[in-house]
Amino acid sequence: MRVLVVGSGGREHAFLWAIRRDLPDAQLWCAPGNAGTAQLATNLPVGADQLDQLVALADEHRIDLVIVGPEGPLAAGLADRLRARKIAVFGPSAAAAQIEASKAWAKDVMTAAGVPTAASMTFAELPGAYKYIDAHSEPLVVKASGLAAGKGAVVCATRAEAHVAARQMLGDGVFGEAGRVVVIESFLEGEELSLMALTNGRDTRILPGAQDHKRLIDGDRGPNTGGMGAYSPVSLETPALLEKVRRLVLEPTLAEMARRGAAFAGVLYAGLMVDAGGNPSVVEFNCRFGDPETQVILPRVTGGLLDALHASATGAPLPQLTVSSDAAVTTVLAARGYPDRPDKGAVITMPSSVPPGAVIFHAGTRRDDANRLIVNGGRVLAVTGIAGTFAAAQRVSREAAQGITFDGRQYRQDIGWREAARRT
Repeated sequence: MRVLVVGSGGREHAFLWAIRRDLPDAQLWCAPGNAGTAQLATNLPVGADQLDQLVALADEHRIDLVIVGPEGPLAAGLADRLRARKIAVFGPSAAAAQIEASKAWAKDVMTAAGVPTAASMTFAELPGAYKYIDAHSEPLVVKASGLAAGKGAVVCATRAEAHVAARQMLGDGVFGEAGRVVVIESFLEGEELSLMALTNGRDTRILPGAQDHKRLIDGDRGPNTGGMGAYSPVSLETPALLEKVRRLVLEPTLAEMARRGAAFAGVLYAGLMVDAGGNPSVVEFNCRFGDPETQVILPRVTGGLLDALHASATGAPLPQLTVSSDAAVTTVLAARGYPDRPDKGAVITMPSSVPPGAVIFHAGTRRDDANRLIVNGGRVLAVTGIAGTFAAAQRVSREAAQGITFDGRQYRQDIGWREAARRT
């Protein structure tokens, strides 16, 4: 297999790690990649948003499968361009990527399909948004409709906070084009669960569930981020819940998208809120693998992954996946100033050895002219611990993360705290 992975984060490093684990002789490329992907593949100096160049690379290197990591190029139509060249690509069309690229469109799809989700309204002007907020119960959620790097949802305890969030998006343009339209919705009570399903447009294979930690600081405090850590499996993920998600969420959503001429092939990410009765509601959909959830899910998928990605890309029947009973926990190390204005350039000191079961996935890293490993983004590294028990995986991740240092390092030491409390 000749595989090109598009992207530069921890998710893309995890793709390459999993493929290399399963197929040691595969020929791998990554565009643009990072310092970690360079250890597994040939990095190519082409950005994920340079669509013409990416298509040319896939042609030049006779790629058998392109795996698109980030949502941006999918929403911009990279998969469409590759398919037009008869190149197999894992990822949805631009029309189907609207399920993430437009929260307003996604809400419309869910309403038409009868998918459980929070009641909401969509606004492009402040007066209407203010009026709706003033009549809404507290708390409530204000979301930028477009792509905002996982930071466009603001949970507001009061209507006054919601006024500020709406003004910042619609009036001040803090999220640029992504916030030109906002979705204001009711706050859902419960516990979050990330479930991703591989699909060829017809069949689905639900991957192991994970729980993300969005807040910057221990105890779920501080600003919202793209994700500070994750773990898998999650006790909430019962067979009964998975069946509800398949029947009430995945199947009706895929059917409604196909009815609208936006058939979805790739991975449909459902960010769920599960209430005390075990009933799921959709918080959001994504059109790609989650980050950092990928860094705990792929280590647990020990067989069939690349075959499944290729089947999704080509419309073939999806194979069964082999999933390990091991637990995985990942701790994200972030740069000083993240998530608002991360500082770049700090030198990263890696330990001479890591605890057994630890895997370090690079995200915002690169090598400088002196071949030093340095910080090159907000989220720098994702340190995953894999072990036979959740407690052991949590300990491996935390200890391995503590052994990596750089100036301004930020990380949480309580990843998986809800699961730990449940198991205790």
